[in-house]
Amino acid sequence: MKYEGVCIAVSDVKQARKFYEELFGLTVFQDYGINISFHGGLSLQQEFDWLLDIPKEKIKSAPHNMELYFEEDNFDDFIEVLHARSDIKYLGDGVKEAGWGQRSIRFYDLDGHIIEVGENMKMVVRRFLDEGMTMSEVSVRMDVSLADLEMLLGD
Repeated sequence: MKYEGVCIAVSDVKQARKFYEELFGLTVFQDYGINISFHGGLSLQQEFDWLLDIPKEKIKSAPHNMELYFEEDNFDDFIEVLHARSDIKYLGDGVKEAGWGQRSIRFYDLDGHIIEVGENMKMVVRRFLDEGMTMSEVSVRMDVSLADLEMLLGD
């Protein structure tokens, strides 16, 4: 058994494809017209009702019970790109910083699926070091062992 990814229902596969390609730089692995799979495991399915053989009205929009999660090395640059778009509806008040220091933002895709983009954890460590913190201080701030931080930076 091998996990392959997630398939989400979309109302317009062409618009959804453009959204994910432009915003996240995803590349198509397979294109079957109403079903598109990207490298990395995300698939888009138009006519989800047909796929599952259930009535169209049973397909929910914006269910708020899952999210697609991405990490970004250049978090501040991504936020600028996001703010330049007119088709983004945010969830919450914008960028949030977790207790361990990772910044993230949540918003909806064109069909109401929640997307979270978090700052890559390696970049969080580097940001703290660039701000003048020692590795020991970063370890305390992030509640992570020095060995885990060193392993993270070694990747």
